[in-house]
Amino acid sequence: MTTMVATLPPKAARPLGYWLASAFLLLVVAAAVLAPLVAPYEPDAVDFAATLAPMSPGHLLGADQSGRDLFSRALYGARTSLIGPLALLAIASVLGVALGTLAAWHRGWVDAVVSRLTDVMYAFPGLLFVVLIVAVFGNGMTTAVLALGLAYTPTIAKYTRSVALGECGKPYIDAYRVQGMGGFTICVRHLVPNMARSIVGYLVVLFGEGLMSLATLSFLGFGAQPPSSDWGLMVKEGQPAIVQGAFLPVLIPGAAIALVVVSFNVIGVRLADRMGVRGT
Repeated sequence: MTTMVATLPPKAARPLGYWLASAFLLLVVAAAVLAPLVAPYEPDAVDFAATLAPMSPGHLLGADQSGRDLFSRALYGARTSLIGPLALLAIASVLGVALGTLAAWHRGWVDAVVSRLTDVMYAFPGLLFVVLIVAVFGNGMTTAVLALGLAYTPTIAKYTRSVALGECGKPYIDAYRVQGMGGFTICVRHLVPNMARSIVGYLVVLFGEGLMSLATLSFLGFGAQPPSSDWGLMVKEGQPAIVQGAFLPVLIPGAAIALVVVSFNVIGVRLADRMGVRGT
Protein backbone atom coordinates (compact mmCIF):
# COMPACT_ATOMS: atom_id res chain seq x y z
CA MET A 1 0.00 0.00 0.00
CA THR A 2 1.45 3.31 -0.99
CA THR A 3 0.80 6.56 0.75
CA MET A 4 0.56 9.74 -1.27
CA VAL A 5 1.75 12.85 0.52
CA ALA A 6 0.57 16.19 -0.76
CA THR A 7 3.28 18.77 -0.79
CA LEU A 8 2.67 22.47 -0.90
CA PRO A 9 4.67 24.50 -3.41
CA PRO A 10 7.38 26.58 -1.77
CA LYS A 11 6.99 30.29 -1.56
CA ALA A 12 8.38 32.11 -4.53
CA ALA A 13 11.90 33.08 -3.73
CA ARG A 14 12.62 36.75 -3.80
CA PRO A 15 15.01 37.55 -6.67
CA LEU A 16 18.55 38.63 -6.01
CA GLY A 17 17.81 42.13 -7.29
CA TYR A 18 15.20 42.60 -4.57
CA TRP A 19 17.69 41.76 -1.84
CA LEU A 20 20.41 43.92 -3.35
CA ALA A 21 18.03 46.86 -3.66
CA SER A 22 16.83 46.41 -0.08
CA ALA A 23 20.38 46.20 1.27
CA PHE A 24 21.42 49.29 -0.68
CA LEU A 25 18.46 51.34 0.58
CA LEU A 26 19.11 50.26 4.16
CA LEU A 27 22.70 51.41 3.70
CA VAL A 28 21.55 54.78 2.32
CA VAL A 29 19.08 55.30 5.18
CA ALA A 30 21.75 54.37 7.74
CA ALA A 31 24.20 56.78 6.07
CA ALA A 32 21.63 59.59 6.21
CA VAL A 33 20.87 58.98 9.89
CA LEU A 34 24.51 58.59 10.91
CA ALA A 35 25.89 61.35 8.65
CA PRO A 36 27.11 63.55 11.55
CA LEU A 37 29.06 60.59 12.95
CA VAL A 38 30.34 59.10 9.67
CA ALA A 39 31.11 62.20 7.57
CA PRO A 40 34.77 63.23 7.93
CA TYR A 41 34.00 66.90 7.16
CA GLU A 42 31.15 69.35 7.48
CA PRO A 43 29.16 69.36 4.21
CA ASP A 44 29.79 73.07 3.57
CA ALA A 45 33.43 73.18 4.75
CA VAL A 46 35.38 74.99 2.01
CA ASP A 47 39.05 74.15 1.37
CA PHE A 48 40.43 75.78 -1.77
CA ALA A 49 43.65 73.81 -1.36
CA ALA A 50 41.62 70.68 -2.20
CA THR A 51 39.79 72.10 -5.24
CA LEU A 52 38.66 69.26 -7.52
CA ALA A 53 40.84 66.83 -5.57
CA PRO A 54 40.66 63.24 -6.87
CA MET A 55 39.81 60.22 -4.75
CA SER A 56 42.32 59.86 -1.93
CA PRO A 57 42.46 58.82 1.73
CA GLY A 58 41.77 62.45 2.65
CA HIS A 59 38.80 62.70 0.29
CA LEU A 60 37.32 59.26 -0.37
CA LEU A 61 35.15 60.45 -3.26
CA GLY A 62 37.14 63.53 -4.17
CA ALA A 63 36.20 67.19 -3.72
CA ASP A 64 34.24 69.76 -5.71
CA GLN A 65 35.44 73.07 -7.16
CA SER A 66 35.19 74.71 -3.72
CA GLY A 67 37.18 71.95 -2.05
CA ARG A 68 34.13 70.53 -0.26
CA ASP A 69 34.36 66.82 0.46
CA LEU A 70 31.99 64.93 -1.85
CA PHE A 71 31.65 61.95 0.47
CA SER A 72 30.47 64.18 3.33
CA ARG A 73 28.11 66.11 1.09
CA ALA A 74 26.64 62.91 -0.35
CA LEU A 75 25.96 61.59 3.16
CA TYR A 76 24.25 64.77 4.31
CA GLY A 77 22.48 65.12 0.97
CA ALA A 78 20.82 61.77 1.52
CA ARG A 79 18.77 63.40 4.27
CA THR A 80 17.02 66.00 2.14
CA SER A 81 16.92 63.67 -0.86
CA LEU A 82 14.97 61.05 1.14
CA ILE A 83 12.87 63.25 3.41
CA GLY A 84 11.65 65.43 0.53
CA PRO A 85 9.95 62.63 -1.45
CA LEU A 86 8.54 61.19 1.78
CA ALA A 87 6.95 64.53 2.64
CA LEU A 88 5.49 65.16 -0.81
CA LEU A 89 4.01 61.66 -0.96
CA ALA A 90 2.50 62.14 2.49
CA ILE A 91 0.75 65.30 1.25
CA ALA A 92 -0.33 63.67 -2.00
CA SER A 93 -1.54 60.54 -0.20
CA VAL A 94 -3.76 62.40 2.25
CA LEU A 95 -5.39 64.40 -0.55
CA GLY A 96 -5.39 61.67 -3.19
CA VAL A 97 -6.72 58.88 -1.00
CA ALA A 98 -9.45 61.16 0.35
CA LEU A 99 -10.55 62.24 -3.13
CA GLY A 100 -10.35 58.76 -4.63
CA THR A 101 -12.29 57.18 -1.77
CA LEU A 102 -14.89 59.95 -1.89
CA ALA A 103 -15.43 59.45 -5.63
CA ALA A 104 -15.70 55.67 -5.39
CA TRP A 105 -18.03 55.73 -2.38
CA HIS A 106 -20.56 58.29 -3.60
CA ARG A 107 -20.17 57.80 -7.37
CA GLY A 108 -22.70 59.78 -9.41
CA TRP A 109 -22.08 63.50 -9.63
CA VAL A 110 -19.42 63.40 -6.88
CA ASP A 111 -17.39 60.92 -8.91
CA ALA A 112 -17.89 63.07 -12.02
CA VAL A 113 -16.67 66.24 -10.26
CA VAL A 114 -13.59 64.54 -8.81
CA SER A 115 -12.79 62.92 -12.15
CA ARG A 116 -13.07 66.24 -14.00
CA LEU A 117 -10.91 67.92 -11.35
CA THR A 118 -8.15 65.34 -11.73
CA ASP A 119 -8.45 65.52 -15.53
CA VAL A 120 -7.93 69.29 -15.41
CA MET A 121 -4.79 68.81 -13.30
CA TYR A 122 -3.57 66.18 -15.76
CA ALA A 123 -4.04 68.69 -18.60
CA PHE A 124 -1.00 70.60 -17.32
CA PRO A 125 2.41 68.90 -17.50
CA GLY A 126 3.48 68.09 -13.94
CA LEU A 127 6.74 70.04 -14.09
CA LEU A 128 5.03 73.08 -15.62
CA PHE A 129 2.40 73.02 -12.88
CA VAL A 130 5.13 72.92 -10.23
CA VAL A 131 7.12 75.72 -11.88
CA LEU A 132 4.00 77.92 -11.91
CA ILE A 133 3.49 77.39 -8.18
CA VAL A 134 7.17 78.03 -7.46
CA ALA A 135 7.03 81.20 -9.55
CA VAL A 136 4.18 82.49 -7.38
CA PHE A 137 5.43 81.45 -3.94
CA GLY A 138 9.19 81.55 -4.49
CA ASN A 139 12.03 79.04 -4.64
CA GLY A 140 12.89 76.63 -1.86
CA MET A 141 12.54 73.01 -0.84
CA THR A 142 9.34 73.61 1.13
CA THR A 143 7.59 75.17 -1.85
CA ALA A 144 8.88 72.43 -4.16
CA VAL A 145 7.59 69.69 -1.84
CA LEU A 146 4.15 71.31 -1.53
CA ALA A 147 3.92 71.88 -5.28
CA LEU A 148 4.90 68.31 -6.12
CA GLY A 149 2.51 67.04 -3.47
CA LEU A 150 -0.33 68.75 -5.32
CA ALA A 151 1.00 67.54 -8.68
CA TYR A 152 1.02 63.91 -7.51
CA THR A 153 -2.45 64.12 -5.93
CA PRO A 154 -4.48 63.30 -9.08
CA THR A 155 -2.30 60.26 -9.82
CA ILE A 156 -2.91 58.80 -6.36
CA ALA A 157 -6.58 59.81 -6.47
CA LYS A 158 -7.17 57.91 -9.72
CA TYR A 159 -5.37 54.83 -8.43
CA THR A 160 -7.25 54.93 -5.13
CA ARG A 161 -10.57 55.30 -6.94
CA SER A 162 -9.89 52.22 -9.07
CA VAL A 163 -8.99 50.14 -6.01
CA ALA A 164 -11.90 51.50 -3.97
CA LEU A 165 -14.46 50.72 -6.68
CA GLY A 166 -13.54 47.07 -6.50
CA GLU A 167 -13.47 47.11 -2.69
CA CYS A 168 -16.87 48.78 -2.37
CA GLY A 169 -18.50 45.87 -4.19
CA LYS A 170 -17.43 43.33 -1.59
CA PRO A 171 -19.95 41.80 0.85
CA TYR A 172 -18.45 43.23 4.02
CA ILE A 173 -19.36 46.76 2.92
CA ASP A 174 -23.04 45.81 2.64
CA ALA A 175 -22.82 43.98 5.97
CA TYR A 176 -21.62 47.11 7.75
CA ARG A 177 -24.32 49.18 6.06
CA VAL A 178 -27.00 46.74 7.25
CA GLN A 179 -25.65 47.14 10.78
CA GLY A 180 -26.39 50.86 10.51
CA MET A 181 -22.76 51.99 10.32
CA GLY A 182 -22.29 55.35 8.60
CA GLY A 183 -20.38 55.77 5.35
CA PHE A 184 -17.61 57.86 6.90
CA THR A 185 -17.02 55.27 9.62
CA ILE A 186 -16.96 52.41 7.13
CA CYS A 187 -14.45 54.22 4.94
CA VAL A 188 -12.12 55.23 7.77
CA ARG A 189 -12.24 52.01 9.79
CA HIS A 190 -12.54 49.38 7.09
CA LEU A 191 -12.38 50.53 3.46
CA VAL A 192 -9.17 52.57 3.58
CA PRO A 193 -7.29 50.07 5.83
CA ASN A 194 -8.20 47.25 3.43
CA MET A 195 -6.82 49.27 0.53
CA ALA A 196 -3.68 50.25 2.42
CA ARG A 197 -1.52 47.37 1.22
CA SER A 198 -2.17 48.09 -2.45
CA ILE A 199 -1.72 51.84 -1.98
CA VAL A 200 1.54 51.44 -0.05
CA GLY A 201 3.00 49.26 -2.79
CA TYR A 202 2.06 51.91 -5.35
CA LEU A 203 3.58 54.68 -3.21
CA VAL A 204 6.91 52.85 -2.97
CA VAL A 205 7.12 52.93 -6.76
CA LEU A 206 6.20 56.62 -6.78
CA PHE A 207 8.90 57.38 -4.19
CA GLY A 208 11.65 57.01 -6.75
CA GLU A 209 9.77 59.21 -9.20
CA GLY A 210 9.25 61.82 -6.47
CA LEU A 211 12.96 61.79 -5.64
CA MET A 212 13.82 62.32 -9.30
CA SER A 213 11.29 65.15 -9.60
CA LEU A 214 12.69 66.95 -6.55
CA ALA A 215 16.24 66.49 -7.82
CA THR A 216 15.16 67.96 -11.17
CA LEU A 217 13.68 71.03 -9.46
CA SER A 218 16.85 71.50 -7.41
CA PHE A 219 18.92 71.14 -10.59
CA LEU A 220 16.82 73.85 -12.25
CA GLY A 221 17.23 76.12 -9.22
CA PHE A 222 13.63 75.87 -7.96
CA GLY A 223 14.19 73.40 -5.11
CA ALA A 224 17.05 73.22 -2.63
CA GLN A 225 19.21 76.33 -2.46
CA PRO A 226 22.93 76.72 -1.66
CA PRO A 227 24.66 75.77 0.58
CA SER A 228 22.40 72.70 0.76
CA SER A 229 24.01 69.38 -0.13
CA ASP A 230 20.89 68.06 -1.88
CA TRP A 231 21.91 65.63 -4.61
CA GLY A 232 20.09 67.49 -7.37
CA LEU A 233 21.76 70.75 -6.40
CA MET A 234 25.14 69.00 -6.21
CA VAL A 235 24.74 67.90 -9.84
CA LYS A 236 24.01 71.47 -10.88
CA GLU A 237 26.95 72.90 -8.94
CA GLY A 238 29.29 70.25 -10.31
CA GLN A 239 28.54 70.93 -13.98
CA PRO A 240 31.22 73.65 -14.47
CA ALA A 241 33.88 71.18 -13.30
CA ILE A 242 33.22 68.96 -16.31
CA VAL A 243 34.89 71.56 -18.53
CA GLN A 244 38.04 71.11 -16.43
CA GLY A 245 37.90 67.34 -16.83
CA ALA A 246 36.59 66.64 -13.33
CA PHE A 247 33.56 64.35 -13.42
CA LEU A 248 33.29 63.30 -9.77
CA PRO A 249 31.26 66.35 -8.60
CA VAL A 250 28.52 65.33 -11.05
CA LEU A 251 29.05 61.57 -11.11
CA ILE A 252 28.77 60.99 -7.34
CA PRO A 253 25.37 62.66 -6.71
CA GLY A 254 24.06 61.56 -10.12
CA ALA A 255 24.91 57.93 -9.40
CA ALA A 256 23.33 58.21 -5.94
CA ILE A 257 20.07 59.49 -7.44
CA ALA A 258 20.01 56.80 -10.14
CA LEU A 259 20.77 53.93 -7.75
CA VAL A 260 18.18 55.00 -5.18
CA VAL A 261 15.49 55.47 -7.82
CA VAL A 262 16.20 52.07 -9.39
CA SER A 263 16.24 50.41 -5.97
CA PHE A 264 12.87 51.87 -5.01
CA ASN A 265 11.41 50.80 -8.35
CA VAL A 266 12.67 47.23 -7.91
CA ILE A 267 11.25 46.98 -4.39
CA GLY A 268 8.05 48.82 -5.26
CA VAL A 269 7.22 46.59 -8.22
CA ARG A 270 7.88 43.51 -6.11
CA LEU A 271 5.69 44.74 -3.25
CA ALA A 272 2.93 45.80 -5.63
CA ASP A 273 2.89 42.34 -7.23
CA ARG A 274 2.76 40.53 -3.91
CA MET A 275 0.14 42.82 -2.42
CA GLY A 276 -1.97 42.48 -5.53
CA VAL A 277 -1.95 38.69 -5.16
CA ARG A 278 -2.81 38.84 -1.47
CA GLY A 279 -5.42 41.55 -1.76
CA THR A 280 -8.57 41.03 0.27
